[in-house]
Amino acid sequence: MGVQLSIAVRNARLDAIEATIGTSAILKIRSGAPPADCATADSGTVLSTLNLPSDYMAAASGGSKAKSGTWEDTSADATGTAGHYRLYAADGTTCHEQGTVTITGGGGDMEVDNTSFAAGQSFTVTSFTHTDGNA
Repeated sequence: MGVQLSIAVRNARLDAIEATIGTSAILKIRSGAPPADCATADSGTVLSTLNLPSDYMAAASGGSKAKSGTWEDTSADATGTAGHYRLYAADGTTCHEQGTVTITGGGGDMEVDNTSFAAGQSFTVTSFTHTDGNA
């Protein structure tokens, strides 16, 4: 049997992510596959840069934590196909999280309404949820 944690501990771990990244997080959606880890240099083209809402994640509940508010960009930075995202501290350079991006229903770590970005087009992040393991 593996380690099992209470929902309270799982929720606290999830809430610590947002507390560590800070309230002025910056999300960059990029083309291509994500780098090996957050310590590895950025890769791909920045297709969009979003300054997330001050409280960008809802409070954890039941061992999961979902995006809060509307995450959208009214004018994408560049043209390309979204492949991964990186979530940065307010400085825009300290990467704290990364994952895959797919179309809504595609099963990526983050889902958007359209993965084919054109410079200047708008798009919306439709789904983004963390689920803590060890249940």
